[in-house]
Amino acid sequence: MVIVTLLFRGRNDTVDAQEIQHNHQILINRFVAVCQADERVVAAFLGGSYARDATDAYSDIDFGLITTDEAYDDFFAGREAFVRLLGEPAFLEVFNDYGFDIVFFTFPDGAECELVLGRASTFNHIHVGPYKVLLDKKRILEGAVFPWPAVAQDEQVETLRSLLYWFWHNLCHHFITPLARGQMWSAYGGLADLRLSCVNLARL
Repeated sequence: MVIVTLLFRGRNDTVDAQEIQHNHQILINRFVAVCQADERVVAAFLGGSYARDATDAYSDIDFGLITTDEAYDDFFAGREAFVRLLGEPAFLEVFNDYGFDIVFFTFPDGAECELVLGRASTFNHIHVGPYKVLLDKKRILEGAVFPWPAVAQDEQVETLRSLLYWFWHNLCHHFITPLARGQMWSAYGGLADLRLSCVNLARL
């Protein structure tokens, strides 16, 4: 069994392994052991705040897992069985709107996890930014880079134009109008849309 002991840096202070949430450490160790024993798995890593040395009491665990090309479909079909080797989840759902599969699961002790899945022949798109290798049976993660996706300037300009134009439309039609009519629930919904537009503008 491979046991991984990690040291983390919190937002303000350096902490040692004893101060890490105990359930997270157990879960990470169990994940590595399960991946080591599974012949379909060729590599595994940590992303998110754990990879950035920026964990705090509210951090979830971002796992990455890479299978052989031939075993991917079988692994994905059996994803629930794999997660249950880590513990019995209180929540488990799949999300794939980003062009790759992500398994979200939460355990009754409050540990929240994301598991991104990739194939050995193509996995650089399943994560962005820093990562920490947990397991690398075939050394495919040596020198691997998970780049931030490039966004064309024309696309950003069009996104900016669309956000600004729709902001003013929604302000007039979905907030001011229902507010003037005393339709407070509709106005509240319009205000939520306006707030989301502001958040999306800040993200550009």
